[in-house]
Amino acid sequence: MSKQTHQVNQALETLLQQIALDHLFIETLETRNSDRMDFHEVSVWGVKSALMAAYEAGRQAAKQA
Repeated sequence: MSKQTHQVNQALETLLQQIALDHLFIETLETRNSDRMDFHEVSVWGVKSALMAAYEAGRQAAKQA
């Protein structure tokens, strides 16, 4: 994997982590092998908000490309 690809993947991971935290109140997207920690009950408006944030991030990235 090239350095640039690694940086893009890291930026995407960071963005997804931030969206999960801000909109779904999920502290990490890492698998922890515990049902209590790996499965979350979230509201539909939280899911909608997270999806809208991800969509907007994609729109912004497309403008910069």
